[in-house]
Amino acid sequence: MNGRGHVEPHGAPLVQPLSANLTMIKISVRPMDNNAYLLQPRDGAGVLIDAANDKQRLLGIIAAGSVATIITTHRHGDHWQALAAVAAETGARLVAGVPDAEAIAADAGVEGLIGVWDGDRVAVGDQSLEVIGLVGHTPGSITLAYLPQSGPAHLFTGDSLFPGGPGRTTNPKDFGSLMDGLQTKIFARFADDTVVHPGHGDDTALGVERPRLPIWRARGW
Repeated sequence: MNGRGHVEPHGAPLVQPLSANLTMIKISVRPMDNNAYLLQPRDGAGVLIDAANDKQRLLGIIAAGSVATIITTHRHGDHWQALAAVAAETGARLVAGVPDAEAIAADAGVEGLIGVWDGDRVAVGDQSLEVIGLVGHTPGSITLAYLPQSGPAHLFTGDSLFPGGPGRTTNPKDFGSLMDGLQTKIFARFADDTVVHPGHGDDTALGVERPRLPIWRARGW
């Protein structure tokens, strides 16, 4: 059964207003069914989150406007395969979490990547996304928080949080770090109606996931 915010690989984009001033366009791209999100303000240039793959489809959703910034949520290659190509076409500035920035720049073959971390903001027209660093899935994974003047907050979590659990980690230390970050920086701060837009798959809400936190801790993944 398809869930909230569902998109099919190579299927039609999901177009959803997040506020009166900001619209989200979500697509899924192959080969790993990565989500890419275009945030388009009513006035000004947009922000693309994760130029994961399929340059032509990404440029297709951008075509009606422009993109000022491309944010890469973390260093894993399935999240930046189209980064260099889309950056070359759009001239957008490139942003990633400080601990992952050097690896992304080297592996993706891009220059001038700007490192950001906790409390930094990325402009989207006359609004902004707040950067939240979550160490664990990778050293420099970031979540982007959009807080409209009314309505629920929206979190673009990359691979740090999905419906049903945190992102994959490879050892107990990284798992503990990610869980600590999720509990203190995400669940302790944001309300139950906060929408989670992950790097793969359907959306969820913090209120759906909150009761499962002890289960995730106990199982260790």
